[in-house]
Amino acid sequence: MHIEILVEDSSGQTLLETLVPKILGTQGDPHTWRIHFYKGIGRIPKNLNAGGDPAKRILLDQLPKLLRGYGRTPGIDAVVVVLDSDRRDCVDFLAELKALAAGCNPAPNTLFRIAVEEMEAWYFGDRQALLKAYPRAKADVLNRYQQDSVCETWERLADAIYPGGSAAIKKAGWPLPGQVKHEWAEKIGPLLEPDQNISPSFGKLRDGLRRLALEAG
Repeated sequence: MHIEILVEDSSGQTLLETLVPKILGTQGDPHTWRIHFYKGIGRIPKNLNAGGDPAKRILLDQLPKLLRGYGRTPGIDAVVVVLDSDRRDCVDFLAELKALAAGCNPAPNTLFRIAVEEMEAWYFGDRQALLKAYPRAKADVLNRYQQDSVCETWERLADAIYPGGSAAIKKAGWPLPGQVKHEWAEKIGPLLEPDQNISPSFGKLRDGLRRLALEAG
């Protein structure tokens, strides 16, 4: 089967490029996929028929148009949309996303997966990989983290592994936050073991992708 995977930023793309082969196997043997990153999550448009501004590449703003396009495109068996919940209620957010997909005609086979609160929660889900990438990570900070909690996740990770913590990153300002998140994806991502990860939201992504592959036969 062929899957199109949409993610809200480039560090998420970097992370998924290392994780998806661990979940589905080698690209093309037998499944194929493409991962597309956007420049932010945005918000679900009130008018689902609105085209949005394609130049801005904001994921939720573009999503109705994207799903309709995929629904009309032969050879695309499924679309997987990976998003951070941030501070949204996950149940309500997922219901809104499913309603969006249901309103698209034609609609592709669409799977939504939400990282709680942010994709950095998935690094916390594999403590062994995190410590292998950052052996000097502060144990007291890691131990205070409650898995998949809403607690300023990326800041908590920065406090554990970045010199000066999240305060130093925020003081420096953009583009440092994005650069740091890319570094985490590049250093921790390849070490993550999908079947050992205790993050519930990561588990839903892993199991959802595998279920799609099984359904494809």
